[in-house]
Amino acid sequence: MITPAEIQNKAFTKGVRGYKEDEVDAFLDQIIVDLDALLREHEMVKEQLVKVVQENARYRESENSVYRTLDSAKALMQEISASAEKRAEIVLKNAELDAERIRRDAQGDVEKLTEDATALSRRWELFSARFRNLLQTELDRFDSFAANLMEDDGRSSQAVLVPVRGIPLTDDPGATTRKF
Repeated sequence: MITPAEIQNKAFTKGVRGYKEDEVDAFLDQIIVDLDALLREHEMVKEQLVKVVQENARYRESENSVYRTLDSAKALMQEISASAEKRAEIVLKNAELDAERIRRDAQGDVEKLTEDATALSRRWELFSARFRNLLQTELDRFDSFAANLMEDDGRSSQAVLVPVRGIPLTDDPGATTRKF
């Protein structure tokens, strides 16, 4: 590339019918100024281009870093989601197992209580039947005793009072004997 100094130092040979030297020098001076300005502008543009290329490289690196971060975040979210799903499945399975155990325990308790209630009902029926038999036997003995007593004491017109273990047989709350 030609420099402004080369243009300025260029000497042309003179010919017979050549150009006017002053006009050529003025035109060359104009070219020198313009070329010098263009070369300075070209250097500034090159410096700016270097800066822009460096910034672009930084931005590309930042962009790549952002993409890597996004990929890492996506992978982490997928892991978290999978982990949460597994934990939810485990919690649900444990809840189902607990519910089944509680149901079995409750069913066992119901069966035991039913058996206990049936046994208690049978015992009550047996006790009730025995107690009725006992009462009936005692009433029969009492009637037999009273009949024998009346026959033996039928000669006397006086009533006999018999104590009955502190049970009043009259309307009098203080009475503890029975009149025959």
